[in-house]
Amino acid sequence: MTYSQTIAEAGKQIAPFETTWSGIDATSVARMRLQNRFKTGLDIARYTASIMRKDMAAYDADPANYTQSLGCWHGFIGQQKLISIKKHFGTTKGRYLYLSGWMIAALRSEFGPLPDQSMHEKTTVPALIEELYTFLRQADARELGGLFRELDAAKAAADAVNTHRILHKIDEFQTHVVPIIADIDAGFGNAEATYLLAKKMIEAGACAIQIENQVSDEKQCGHQDGKVTVPHEDFLAKIRAIRYAFMELGVEEGIIVARTDSLGAGLTKQIAFTREAGDIGDKYNAFLDCEEVTEIGHGDVLISRDGKLMRPKRLPSNLFQFRTGTGEDRCVLDCINSLQNGADLLWIETEKPHIGQIGGMVSRIREVIPNAKLVYNNSPSFNWTLNFRQQVFDAWTAEGKDLSAYDRAKLMSVDYDGTELSNEADERIRTFQRDAAAQAGIFHHLITLPTYHTAALSTDNLAKEYFGDAGMLGYVKNVQREEIRQGIACVKHQNMSGSDIGDDHKEMFAGEAALKAGGEHNTMNQFAA
Repeated sequence: MTYSQTIAEAGKQIAPFETTWSGIDATSVARMRLQNRFKTGLDIARYTASIMRKDMAAYDADPANYTQSLGCWHGFIGQQKLISIKKHFGTTKGRYLYLSGWMIAALRSEFGPLPDQSMHEKTTVPALIEELYTFLRQADARELGGLFRELDAAKAAADAVNTHRILHKIDEFQTHVVPIIADIDAGFGNAEATYLLAKKMIEAGACAIQIENQVSDEKQCGHQDGKVTVPHEDFLAKIRAIRYAFMELGVEEGIIVARTDSLGAGLTKQIAFTREAGDIGDKYNAFLDCEEVTEIGHGDVLISRDGKLMRPKRLPSNLFQFRTGTGEDRCVLDCINSLQNGADLLWIETEKPHIGQIGGMVSRIREVIPNAKLVYNNSPSFNWTLNFRQQVFDAWTAEGKDLSAYDRAKLMSVDYDGTELSNEADERIRTFQRDAAAQAGIFHHLITLPTYHTAALSTDNLAKEYFGDAGMLGYVKNVQREEIRQGIACVKHQNMSGSDIGDDHKEMFAGEAALKAGGEHNTMNQFAA
């Protein structure tokens, strides 16, 4: 409904109570309704799932329609990202948020900073989803509140042209609420535990849940050693659990992102159950590192392979080892099996950002699942500068180019900044997402931990200046003045925290008796210019 239609509807609802609902104004009701479009997390999950499905279809039609997101660990961070996106690009289309389990573990656990090993409180995940959407809905209320103020001023000035313009902006308002891809790690337990947590996440607003094929109680960060995977049937049980959670809650378009860590995981906790040769359990076991035996030793675990008795290599940790060099084959099998059994998108955790490597696996997957597409972690765990300089160095070597001015072992050196090689590497980094979307089937690019690093960097710079010779100028010149010059909304931090929204409500509730904070003595007025 348009703004005018919303006012008219509110007026009809108020009319029967005209004598008892003294002071309830249809315009105020309409404004509050528009400022709070989403009433529940399930409303958000259904709305954002629909957005993602449309974006996935658009990508299938043209890979130039890839999507992006940045990781968040606090509602304010997510809010500021979307405010910035609307400010700079005028639309939120194709831009999401990512909820990183790593950042929850490192920044939100009551135990203090933790490694990414599923040791943090699992209820923190749905709590952060709810927090993110609370801040995004407040961003809606704040922006619309400003438009309502402009509308009142235009009407008071009898400015019909401006009144019409602002009404159009209100009717065409684009919400800050966007899809969140939420990390459920390895499910925090068995399939039932995964189902229960997935329900909480969906009720909080999650439309897309990412789950990985590691063992829940052995879970490691995707870019660390010691990763242990589970047989496919165990992983599929958790994928089904998430789908049931979506269906139970009426979010039929909910999206499951199946992540495989097999590329860097050389271990499994158990031998897969198999009924017959060539089934999915047998295919999983085929990757085990085994030796043929002629006699059974004490405590041996044995399997039959091609009529031979084989002893899988078992470590003192009671984990079984895969054959070296089988990671890519296992990734491809994981991805095909996941897509054939309920997953919508894939996530292949790699050790470097290399389009050729990723695209090679995706092309094999697409031989079976033609529309297979990925969510890809543009991880800060990669040394992007070094990786891409090495890629350029190797490409130029293959081309026979003279590289005598470069030492491959020292390409990270500042001495190479600004050279032809570093410039070519930077250009490849700049176009990586576009190129990978076209060549490697990547639908969604994300950075897991961007604000973890930006917060550290900006804080370091501020501390160096403020506690050094610059003193207060270190803050004023490098922070506040830049906020003003760049039009950063947070320079008016009282407004950003909801002060003006509160004033609007006070006036609605108390009329002329309202004691408002935004009067002439509010120091935020110093930033009006």
